[in-house]
Amino acid sequence: MYFIYKFLQQMSVSVTQAALPSRTLLEPYGRTGGYVDCFIADLRQAVTLPDLITAFYTSWAFRPERWLLGGLLGKHADNAAVARLASGEIDRFSAWSVEARCDDEILLCDYQGKTRSWLMVQSQAGGTRVHFGSAVVPAKSRVDRMAFAGLLSFHRWYSRQLLKAAVSRL
Repeated sequence: MYFIYKFLQQMSVSVTQAALPSRTLLEPYGRTGGYVDCFIADLRQAVTLPDLITAFYTSWAFRPERWLLGGLLGKHADNAAVARLASGEIDRFSAWSVEARCDDEILLCDYQGKTRSWLMVQSQAGGTRVHFGSAVVPAKSRVDRMAFAGLLSFHRWYSRQLLKAAVSRL
């Protein structure tokens, strides 16, 4: 019954693409000519940043990425590492390092410095708005630009699935 409940809960979650809020840790990347996006979901409960980090990086949707990064690049991360990232004990997690963090946001940079991943919680009347966004620094080569353009639809779909899966864990 629990799994049916969680599945139905995830199906009812509305994740939408939204404008990036101003004065966030991710905002500067939108001013440098790179790609920036933001996806949101509204929840009817209080959610902390550590709660969101834990739900996001331990979700069923993120597990294949953790497995691939560990197997292909040797950038392993387990649930204990997720817990340490969520609590602020570590600044390196799998293929990312923490670029910036505050009470309600975290910005992670990939090991090549090409992308950023961002999570934010925002209290609102009756609950919390959770955010997930990405930034891709401007590609220097034509091949990189074409590859990114080709993957953009998948990226948007995957971003929605990641946030939905995280919300279903909260």
